[in-house]
Amino acid sequence: MWQSLVLLSTNQWSCLKRILKSYKVESRITSRFCHTTVKSSVVNSGPNAQSIGFNVQIPKQAFITNFTMNVNGITFVGSVKEKTVARNLYAQARARGKAAGLVRANSQDMETFKTEVHVPPGSKIEFELHYQEMMQRKLGFYEHSLYLQPGRLVPQFQVDVYIYEPNGIASVETPNTLGEHFSGMAKLTSSKDKAHVVFKPSLQQQRKCENCTTSAIDGIFTVRYDVLRDSNVSDGHFVHFFAPANLSPLPKNIVFVIDVSGSMWGVKMKQTVEAMQTILDDLTMDDYFSIVDFNHNVRCWSEELVPGSTIQVAEAKKYIQNIKPNGGTNINEALMRAVQMLVKASNQGMIDPRSVSMIMLVSDGDPTVGEIKLSAIQKNVKKVMREEFSLFSLGIGFDVDYDFLERIAMENRGVAQRIYTSHDASDQIRRFYSQVSSPLLRKITVQFPEDSVSDVTQNHFDKYFSGSELVVAGKVLPSESTTLNSFTTASAVSHTYTCTHTEADYLELDAALAQQQHAFTGFARQMWAYITVNQLLSERLSMAPTAGQKRKITQRILTLAVEHQFVTPLTALLVESEEAKERLLADSPNDPKQGGDTGRTGLGRRSGGQKRGAGPGCTRLLNGSSVENDPHFIVHLPKSNMDICFNIDSEPGHILNLVSDPGAGVVVNGQLVGSKRVGVEEKEKEKVNTYFGTVSVFYQPDGISVSVSTDRIDLTHGRNNHSFTWGATADITQDRVKVSIVKDSKVMVTVDDKITVMVLLHRVWKKHPTHVDFLGLYIPNNNQYSSQAHGLIGQFGQEPEVRVFNLHEGADPLKKEATMEVKGNKLVVTRGWQKDYRRDQKRGSDVFCWFIHNSGKGFIDGHYTNYIVPRLDSFLPLPL
Repeated sequence: MWQSLVLLSTNQWSCLKRILKSYKVESRITSRFCHTTVKSSVVNSGPNAQSIGFNVQIPKQAFITNFTMNVNGITFVGSVKEKTVARNLYAQARARGKAAGLVRANSQDMETFKTEVHVPPGSKIEFELHYQEMMQRKLGFYEHSLYLQPGRLVPQFQVDVYIYEPNGIASVETPNTLGEHFSGMAKLTSSKDKAHVVFKPSLQQQRKCENCTTSAIDGIFTVRYDVLRDSNVSDGHFVHFFAPANLSPLPKNIVFVIDVSGSMWGVKMKQTVEAMQTILDDLTMDDYFSIVDFNHNVRCWSEELVPGSTIQVAEAKKYIQNIKPNGGTNINEALMRAVQMLVKASNQGMIDPRSVSMIMLVSDGDPTVGEIKLSAIQKNVKKVMREEFSLFSLGIGFDVDYDFLERIAMENRGVAQRIYTSHDASDQIRRFYSQVSSPLLRKITVQFPEDSVSDVTQNHFDKYFSGSELVVAGKVLPSESTTLNSFTTASAVSHTYTCTHTEADYLELDAALAQQQHAFTGFARQMWAYITVNQLLSERLSMAPTAGQKRKITQRILTLAVEHQFVTPLTALLVESEEAKERLLADSPNDPKQGGDTGRTGLGRRSGGQKRGAGPGCTRLLNGSSVENDPHFIVHLPKSNMDICFNIDSEPGHILNLVSDPGAGVVVNGQLVGSKRVGVEEKEKEKVNTYFGTVSVFYQPDGISVSVSTDRIDLTHGRNNHSFTWGATADITQDRVKVSIVKDSKVMVTVDDKITVMVLLHRVWKKHPTHVDFLGLYIPNNNQYSSQAHGLIGQFGQEPEVRVFNLHEGADPLKKEATMEVKGNKLVVTRGWQKDYRRDQKRGSDVFCWFIHNSGKGFIDGHYTNYIVPRLDSFLPLPL
């Protein structure tokens, strides 16, 4: 039938023959709650078996509720179960040689559901994914985003978005987010309470150009709308929406806490400064502010809050423009100083009792100086923060522990946002600030008559910001009345705000929903569960619950998630086929940080019994290449969407060239060390394992050398030499070379902002009989080499054409074999697991790869001995 399901790393379709028959997306939004279905139908039209993929990017805040798959008439149907139950059933399936991959989680705005199935020629596969989310109102509207990337032309391509708002739609539009190519193709029809958007480009309209065979559909399709505000009661549940208008903004007191450590050097600092110029201009004379900037030290632009006058703002902008990033990261002391500043202003009566006080933290990395334990920082901040203060966190890039920033913000009445280091990072920062820059109300409470409701979600809110919305949901208790009243109180700029509201007759709404063809019936029940589960997950992550309380919260989440079929960090989606007697598992990792770069969701099935690599195996940087251990290489080929592994059987003392780029003036070499030898007999019987003991990065134009060994790190520039032990944390910039050292962990070397090398330290216990300390090396694919780049890794800056086919059982029944065509050679390759140690240096995480035998022969240019060089600063002789 079919052979295996594996995790994918991109959304690209291979060049093998397959026909994507249809790709359809339907979203049904009812009272701000959305149910989205993505369907895809594919046929393997080639003469050989091949892998067919289905990848869908979904919003981070969405919960997957189901996934089904039909392969040649055999249907797999999903159901959400407690994680332990699902894993046990999954383990039983693995024991029979039938098993699945994992759903992985990350902290990005969009996350990826990934699955792939290997099928024989002529097979037809149908995929169907369901997920639900609550629309979030920001800056005065709701925005529904669908990431469309079919990967190829589709005969039947259609997107339908149905909106039903019982109280009325105020506005609806379809901004041209897919580009000018599709301008005006989205058709919108709307009435008082309904809207329908359809996007249905023909096959010709999908083409990038008139005669192109590639699809221009690759991006986010957006529907933006707002509503006439009211509440809804349906299916025994109520949802109350609160978004008052025509209120004057409250004055604010804000301390900007900006990371200026060495890792912020370059584009990150430039874009932060650009954003701050606009943000500071937004301040008024009624606002008070100051700036704290920090690296290993903490400085204050002004020790006290000052009014947002034109003169003060100009001085602050000048101060920020002159910041030069360097050094470590002392987050704890910086936040303590910011809180002290607000406390001092409050004690001195400088703060208006009706004003809003907040801290805005901007950082791109984990703490390296002072208090570096994240839980201790979290505890310290919570201890000193007053109830009237809020903390907002902006995490720039992916080096920062975003989960920590999110926890510390949520615990202190704020929110967090990840800022992606793209060309529009400054716009992302400004957009986030605009969402919290105009507070309208404080201390909001939404109440309902006694004995009329139960299981109410959060109904006390610290702040309400212009353009947003507060939502309260719950269950309606049995009553003779078919309406529900609410009473809201809050503190406004010059008065106490009060509002009494009568909810609509829920019997009328249920009747209306039943008559709407595309309405999401049961939305109120699902929306209440969605809000409740998210609030419980946040509560579970906070430091407040005792062990007993945490167990109760966990059980409550499990009960609700299983009842309402939500895939959460505590539940999993079991996809089963009674006919095929197979089970697939959609699961999330135990450590939320591990999924940071791989996407939240992915479903796959491994062929049973496949052996995983043990110990410190070969590793890779996401979308990059690496070398580690004996020494094992993994080369990631992004265009072919695969990882290739090979060993180099060299000798201790040899220096291997990894990257040699005369055009860029950069060379990366590694010197091998051997394992400990336990005796002459053992030495004669077995080959000595080798590891990298020293890695050198040499930048010829400036004559700068960085040598990293298991003992120390040396930076040499002419006659000047700086030496650091692994016990240090430091950031050093020498001309166009930047070196960042993380204590007992890793060294990052960046040359001319174009080429980056990461070296990991692996320690073994001192009395280990054979193993020695060694280094792991990671080199990303996005390094900007010249056309002259070569070396064991550098040569793959120009990716070769690779085709893998004829997958079959190998000599080892636990490892599949296949034929690989590359560089005019046909190689026998083996499918196996290797390890990635970037995030977990003890256990590592698993990576699938095709293993090339005989020291990479046929995959690398020439013979591996051609890559042995005489010195650590030697370029590779060309040609090979």
